[in-house]
Amino acid sequence: MDRLYENFNKLLKATSTDFIRYKYTEINWDSHMLGLVGPRGVGKTTMFLQHIKQNMNPKDTLYVSADNMYFADNSLIDLTDKFSKRGGKHLFIDEIHKYPNWSRELKQIFDSYPDMQVLFTGSSILDIYKGTADLSRRAPIYEMQGLSFREYLSMFHQIHVPVYTLEEILEHKVEIPGIAHPLPLFAEYIQHGYYPFSKDITFEIELNQVINQTMENDIPQYANMNVSTGRKLKQLLMIIAKSVPFKPVMQKLADIIGVSRNYLSDYLLYIEKAGMIAQVRDDTGGVRGLGKVEKIYLDNTNLIYALGRENSNIGNIRETFFYNQMRVKQDIISSKISDFQIGERTFEIGGKNKGQQQITGAKEGYIVKDDIETGYGNIIPLWNFGMNY
Repeated sequence: MDRLYENFNKLLKATSTDFIRYKYTEINWDSHMLGLVGPRGVGKTTMFLQHIKQNMNPKDTLYVSADNMYFADNSLIDLTDKFSKRGGKHLFIDEIHKYPNWSRELKQIFDSYPDMQVLFTGSSILDIYKGTADLSRRAPIYEMQGLSFREYLSMFHQIHVPVYTLEEILEHKVEIPGIAHPLPLFAEYIQHGYYPFSKDITFEIELNQVINQTMENDIPQYANMNVSTGRKLKQLLMIIAKSVPFKPVMQKLADIIGVSRNYLSDYLLYIEKAGMIAQVRDDTGGVRGLGKVEKIYLDNTNLIYALGRENSNIGNIRETFFYNQMRVKQDIISSKISDFQIGERTFEIGGKNKGQQQITGAKEGYIVKDDIETGYGNIIPLWNFGMNY
């Protein structure tokens, strides 16, 4: 247990609080128990350590990773009991999904240690949602995405821009202080700005490790798949990566990768929940997430460059960016006449020469253009939508 404290203190000293992710202010940090989930590499661990560094007393706080060798001989309940007897009050557990039967033990801790606050993270979103069925009513679950363009400017370039609402974006109120030409910075972000580890020299290697770990370990482990099925998932991801964008024809896709069509929707949902793809649905279900899947994108533009490379299509990149950034704060679905629909508003995404034809029948239509610095009327620069969170 002393080694756990030693490791925790080393991590705490190395943690910077210069930049805090958007999700921080949305979390009720006083909850008795809470979970923070999201794709691998988006900064969940760092946020926990930042919160501890800024707000907690290290004497009654402990951070551990669930894959620590300590748990080869000790259970979470054992740890909690020992920690409680030492005067511990706040237990932070990272990568909780790597601990077998974690939800059952957390439920027992919740009921048996009413004075112990427990906060946990999970990169395997599927496992977390599966496990939280046992924790319903006990632990709110917060989901965090990667960096917005606004956050990228702050973290990588120390350019601080306030969050703009969708209404403010559409009213042309977005400004970047001191930057007359934002497009070069936007081009940087599109290629390597979505993940907080993007500034690492080994970014491409690390991103490929995230992809491989997610596709080859997280999803197969969750769904009890064999190795060959795991390979089919990766093949499916590569097909989507090279599409412009991908409009799923389920039977054809099932034939290509050699699986039953009956399994395909589940496979796509696994990949989506793991943060590798985004499925854009229509409004037939009445609630976001229940409609028919109309388009499938990679989750973010950095994945397009990592997987698509020379096949990366600029139209696909533009639409991926718009959907990726707007889904965090908006309910966004496919449009019957154009690209996307948010409430009563219709959005057509394109380059600087994109015309108005596709939105002529829209109640409230907007043309979102790449390669322009400023907008006018119903024409909005694409980069502006990166300021929404």
